[in-house]
Amino acid sequence: MRWGHEASAIPKAVPMPDTPGPLGEFADCAEFIVVSNRGPIEYHFDGYEGVNYVRGAGGVAAALSCITAITPITWVFSAMTDGDRHVAANGHDIPDNGKKRNGVLHHNLDPHFVLMPPQVYHKYYEEFSNRVLWFLQHYMWNSPYEPSIGPSDYDAWKNGYVVANRLFAEKVTEVISHNKAMPIFLLQDFHLYLTPRLIRQRVPECIIQHFTHIPWPEPRYWELLPPGMREDIYRSLVEADILGFQTRQDAQNFLDSCQAFLKDARVDRSEDGVGIKGHMAHVRVYPISVDPVQLRRRLRSARVQAYVEELRPFCGEKTIVRVDRLEPSKNIIRGLQAFDSLLATSPELVGKVKLVQFLVPSRDGVPEYRRYRKEVMKLIASINDRYGRDGWKPLEVFYENNYDRALAGLMLYDVLFVNPLIDGMNLVAKEGPIVNRKNGVLVLSEGAGAYHQLREGVVAVAAADVDGSCRALRTALTMSLREKRRRAQILRRAIETEDIHRWFENQLTDIASILKRSSPRYLVMSSSNR
Repeated sequence: MRWGHEASAIPKAVPMPDTPGPLGEFADCAEFIVVSNRGPIEYHFDGYEGVNYVRGAGGVAAALSCITAITPITWVFSAMTDGDRHVAANGHDIPDNGKKRNGVLHHNLDPHFVLMPPQVYHKYYEEFSNRVLWFLQHYMWNSPYEPSIGPSDYDAWKNGYVVANRLFAEKVTEVISHNKAMPIFLLQDFHLYLTPRLIRQRVPECIIQHFTHIPWPEPRYWELLPPGMREDIYRSLVEADILGFQTRQDAQNFLDSCQAFLKDARVDRSEDGVGIKGHMAHVRVYPISVDPVQLRRRLRSARVQAYVEELRPFCGEKTIVRVDRLEPSKNIIRGLQAFDSLLATSPELVGKVKLVQFLVPSRDGVPEYRRYRKEVMKLIASINDRYGRDGWKPLEVFYENNYDRALAGLMLYDVLFVNPLIDGMNLVAKEGPIVNRKNGVLVLSEGAGAYHQLREGVVAVAAADVDGSCRALRTALTMSLREKRRRAQILRRAIETEDIHRWFENQLTDIASILKRSSPRYLVMSSSNR
């Protein structure tokens, strides 16, 4: 689950596998700088204590927390709240001199805010990142009608997205230590597509990696974006040394797009790279994952166990669980329609099977999201009105940002229903099989990035196939215990083998390879530091 304050905690140091790994080859001569829109902390005004800070909302911090467990990092991120802006404006980037407070900070973390005018941030984040790039990259536009790129979109690009990326580049070049260490920039996601080129201009001798956490569409869909914006994005990204994507299809779409849009680029299919002006950008696939050890440790907490007991009365003889941010790409309406169809076509299940739906508020500032939320809530009420009886109702809904309660819910499912239209990965599909105590069945749509790793153990559905999803739910609910155990074992093995540490270790391996192959400065520093 890539949401919620609790989801983005910086855990206690968890050692990597006993082998030295790629980090040991260059940790003494490299400086890691993580750059993301959201960071691991955020400040809020407290009526009693002035400004206080909590764990940051969002999933990037959770995914990257493993880095702080093994090496010091500098983390550059947006000042998003009024408290953030107050602290950044007063020059207090590092709270309490970097000391850990309330479990929020890790001793290896050196955080720095990017401060920008609120109007610039709104245009960069709400208007362009969320309403243009997010919709584009999730195929969420109804293309006969939208988008209609107009003056406000060009303004959001020029006076929001472009300006914000420049401010990020200025900040990261300001905070690098300027010692003998090689700067290694780990840029995260769709908010920072213009930053690689800007960093390269300021720090030519560095390593830049950009990882995209969301899907990458095919070239024909990118053609909905104006050519100037599109080309600026691609020309910036190929200034990176490594471009990471969630799936092989995402990486392939990027290579195809470079071939289509960058006429002076050389796309090397054998090496999965893009060469331009003597520089090679290496395109790699790093499916993001979860930390099974930390998840299981968290399950033992008193808070999670209390939620488990609280949720038991909401379950049925058989329980279907969903955990979704409330947004159109999660395909919640079709999921509810499939559940409605299940009850309509299998009346013997009424009174026995329940759907427990955890919905997390998301992007309430976007009109399309507000409209979608109203439609979801209307359909939930309709299903409960149609099938509820004698104090029993088929649907229980928790509309909140509460990671621990959702985690408790994942422990209790007989069926986990995850059917996004298209997702970068969908970590719920990986968290569920790790924490579930009932050998529950995962019904997973082919649109989830996780499908490619987990397909041998799931009941697969096409995201738009409501009737097929209804049949899949019935299959999962009636599956034999032996088959359930077999599938659950397949899922656990796949997730544990490719966990979050392996995700990051694979990136380190590629970074180390580039350093050795292309950086004389690295070779000199390596020999002098040994």
